[in-house]
Amino acid sequence: MSRAYQSFEYGINDAEELLAHFDAINANPPPSNAEVLKRAGLVMALTAWETYVEDRLTEEMNKKLGVVAGSYVGDFVLKKLNTDLKQFHNPTSDKTKRIFEEYLGFDVTEGWSWANYDPAKSRATLNRWISKRGDAVHRSKPVSNGSPVAHLIKRDELEKVIRFVKDLVKATDMYVDKNL
Repeated sequence: MSRAYQSFEYGINDAEELLAHFDAINANPPPSNAEVLKRAGLVMALTAWETYVEDRLTEEMNKKLGVVAGSYVGDFVLKKLNTDLKQFHNPTSDKTKRIFEEYLGFDVTEGWSWANYDPAKSRATLNRWISKRGDAVHRSKPVSNGSPVAHLIKRDELEKVIRFVKDLVKATDMYVDKNL
């Protein structure tokens, strides 16, 4: 298990705790502001994924560059990696594939297989959740003119995204280990 995976396990707890807080205050009817916890949970779950990818690449590149650490070449590559990671927002499957191919030399998305998921379904699911995270971050709760507006994310969906991201990180970590 990589250090990045260990950090991820700590980071994903934020999303799980937000879901637990939602459950704790969710009465019938739920308070009008309870929905913000689900949106925040979605953001935190996918932020944990983004952080994992960044940490795992940094971890592996530090190992690869160990021999040339401190040299012009080593510093150049690490500086380029850090620049690329600063621009690595919304880690869709295509962006994740591209950065792993560039730095580690393989398509990490090929390893995204686990129960009920193959790489194609995993890519599509990740992209859908990343898009929904963008909506949660950039669009506040819509103003309602009478009838209630549908929530951006339902409780069971938040549970699914947390489970999906945990499985995705596990599959990614195993695939990286296998291919290095």
